[in-house]
Amino acid sequence: MTEIIKIENLCKSFGDLKAVDDLSFSVKEGELFAFLGVNGAGKSTTISILCKTLKKDSGRIFIDGEDSDLNPNKVRKELGVVFQNSVLDGSLTVKDNLKHRASLYGIVGEEFEKRLKELASLLEFEKFLNRVVGKLSGGQRRKIDVARALLHKPKILILDEPTTGLDPQTRRTMWKVIDGLRKSNKMTVLLTTHYMEEAGDADYVLIIDGGKRVAEGTPIELKNKYTGDYITIYSVTKEQIERLGLPYQEVSGAYRLKVANTWVATNLIIENPELFKDYEITKGKMDDVFLTVTGKKLTEDSEK
Repeated sequence: MTEIIKIENLCKSFGDLKAVDDLSFSVKEGELFAFLGVNGAGKSTTISILCKTLKKDSGRIFIDGEDSDLNPNKVRKELGVVFQNSVLDGSLTVKDNLKHRASLYGIVGEEFEKRLKELASLLEFEKFLNRVVGKLSGGQRRKIDVARALLHKPKILILDEPTTGLDPQTRRTMWKVIDGLRKSNKMTVLLTTHYMEEAGDADYVLIIDGGKRVAEGTPIELKNKYTGDYITIYSVTKEQIERLGLPYQEVSGAYRLKVANTWVATNLIIENPELFKDYEITKGKMDDVFLTVTGKKLTEDSEK
């Protein structure tokens, strides 16, 4: 697969604080790439540099093969961005907000009306096209933020905490649209999120801490490397569990054991068939990966 984003030795400091410290990574075309870190880890700084809204100290960035320093205007056209905080004008209607944004890309007249109709249908906001943005709910406003980012059919969609605070239905609608565009248009998505189930659905995950890369890989690679498996056993006694000699936890009338991997779990079942009549095996979660790698919870507040 083609590398559509390539970052080499990126550095950015604010006084004595190294917000991004010699960071290098690449994103493949069509990938859902999760970019994880607590607040203050360097995610937003990296994204701001990527979007050309903040100057880097050193390093190089390539977007679809173009050096972002040599051809910044072309690079900007390849990007669509949904920021953490909405950038819509609350005093204008939904349609007027999108019309103004589209005009910056030369999308006007019938072309705009056609694109507006497509996005309104996809993201289900036809009913409030003429409503003032300031009177929309948080979920409705987020749909318009996404539509704003997609107006010019970008090759890369950057989502900075896009679903924080959204109701489940709006989250499902948003991800359905994004997943559809990834499949039909090979659109690449760079995602920052505090929802680990979203990171768990990514093709590739990069975790940074203190501006540095600390772990990367597919979700399954990271789970296998940094967490174990869990066996939950039902209909057994505490004495039976204790005879196994493994760490365990009581959970809702059952017992949960942590084992190194599925191979260990399989041998345990073979050696103790009388205990494993009602059980389930689950992988560690991305929360466990993040905590192991950084020593922090992803939702833990930190310096901005």
